[in-house]
Amino acid sequence: MKNIPMELLRTFVKAIESGSFTRAGELVSRTPSAVSLQIKRLEELVNVPLFQRDAHRLNLTSEGQALAQYARRILALNDEALASLRQPDVAGRVRLGAPHEYTASLLPEFLGKFAQAHPNVILEVTSDLSRNLLRRQHAGEFDLVIALHEESAVQEGRLIFTEPLVWIGSLDHSAHQQNPLPLVLAPPPCIYRNQMLHALDGIGRPCRIVYLSSSYNGITAAVRAGIGVTAMGSSTIPDGVRVVSERGRLPKLEQLNLRLHRTAGKAPEALLRLEDYIAGSFAESSPFRVTAASAD
Repeated sequence: MKNIPMELLRTFVKAIESGSFTRAGELVSRTPSAVSLQIKRLEELVNVPLFQRDAHRLNLTSEGQALAQYARRILALNDEALASLRQPDVAGRVRLGAPHEYTASLLPEFLGKFAQAHPNVILEVTSDLSRNLLRRQHAGEFDLVIALHEESAVQEGRLIFTEPLVWIGSLDHSAHQQNPLPLVLAPPPCIYRNQMLHALDGIGRPCRIVYLSSSYNGITAAVRAGIGVTAMGSSTIPDGVRVVSERGRLPKLEQLNLRLHRTAGKAPEALLRLEDYIAGSFAESSPFRVTAASAD
């Protein structure tokens, strides 16, 4: 019976998450050519093609989709076993900053599992806009920050997740068809806000701000009520809304990178363990997005 090496599965999953062998290489500390060789070796082991390749796109085959589900489960069990067995007496306090939308969606599950594996680690979690979090980290308020970055911006920190921004609106209203377009926004320096206004200006679509809130719950409530539309990362879309689009009238938005920023200096074991756990959890939760990504 053949065994699939864990590092091949991890590289395979990273390629799925990022849609790019180059970005997968960043995540597993390998060159794009080394990633390509690992994928080839994995395909030889399972004796089926995992990706459909052409000049511009990297799509999973049906066999690749099936293997991806197994790979995520295998990696999750592997990482959970290691986390529970290695130094269970790790203790300390970690001050974590994260964007509102992630503390309301993905993070509670991740941090709950971390707390079970490390019951002696005290977590202090604060929510704010990404740029505010980074500014506050520089002032000494946080040990670790999860922050969103525009894909075109100079990147710092550890890349853990990449996802597209999508337009969302009410299930029962059609605010996205109004002209000017009614927008539900957060105040500056919100990255989503910048993306929406810049993209709409680029296609000449008139818009107006009809609702302003710094609260994730406030923004989602306004969208559900049909007051206006907004944009969110695809993994943080709440219940009670829908993805909306109008051909040629709602512009495509840029992908965003989610990065971990650890405070400089000697890092205690609890902080290092949390950083790795968050990075792994985001990677393993990533939905299939390869069909819209380009290969390189």
